[in-house]
Amino acid sequence: MIEHLLDSLTDALLDTLKILPFLFLTYLIMEWLEHKTGSRTQAAIRRAGKMGPFFGGILGVFPQCGFSAAAANLYAGGLITAGTLTAVFLSTSDEMLPIFISEAVPVGTVIRVLAAKMMIGIVSGFLLDFLYHRLLRREIRYKNIHTMCESEHCRCEEGIFTSAVRHTLQITLFILAITAALNILIEWVGEERLSGLVLNTPVAGELIAGVIGLIPNCASSVVITRLYLEGIIGAGPMMTGLLAGAGVGVLLLCRMNHGRVKQNAGIIVFLYTSSVLWGILIDYVGVIF
Repeated sequence: MIEHLLDSLTDALLDTLKILPFLFLTYLIMEWLEHKTGSRTQAAIRRAGKMGPFFGGILGVFPQCGFSAAAANLYAGGLITAGTLTAVFLSTSDEMLPIFISEAVPVGTVIRVLAAKMMIGIVSGFLLDFLYHRLLRREIRYKNIHTMCESEHCRCEEGIFTSAVRHTLQITLFILAITAALNILIEWVGEERLSGLVLNTPVAGELIAGVIGLIPNCASSVVITRLYLEGIIGAGPMMTGLLAGAGVGVLLLCRMNHGRVKQNAGIIVFLYTSSVLWGILIDYVGVIF
């Protein structure tokens, strides 16, 4: 028993060390992109108006540090619509992209997953704006306020290298812990039995994956991505968890848009429901990424 435990921990450590250089390089590039394009991306979404969900879905796909948190700030300030915010939440990939890249996932697979998240974000964003502003006849409110870059992911005063190192170490610890736990679970339960558990059951798997995705922490996307790469969950639960996962965006929404509990709850419920429904549809159609 102790021998199997040590083997699982050793394998997890070796697997994690193998992807560490690629993870750092990916985050270094992402931080550079954030510093070069972050303010322009937010400005583009702010100017989009009724076409916000379209631009939110497209720009949300790009690896931006704390972008979902920035979108929550823009929404709380009345600068973007609820649909635009939701489009960003659904399309953002959080930690999925760097893990996919570091694990040498085929480029075609990565592009298909990102494209699916983008299209789902756009369609769902426009749907929410239609329901909220047309059917319920709520006015779109716009203000001209200064929004701050505020999230656990994005510390504006840090340099690119320092931020990349910090983020790499943080996610590496998550990956090590989760990989070790999965290795132990696979060793004790067996891969075949594990893949048949509730997380890989139609509908139930999506319902649970959606809850995991809503956890306002990068760990949720790490968990979902690792489960998918290990073959424990299929495309439906994977997409549900990644669609619902908006990093700290949901947390910042509740904090910055305080006093509007029903409004925040409505957006979160729509985010969860749409993520689950899209995941079930992907499972039913049999989409393979």
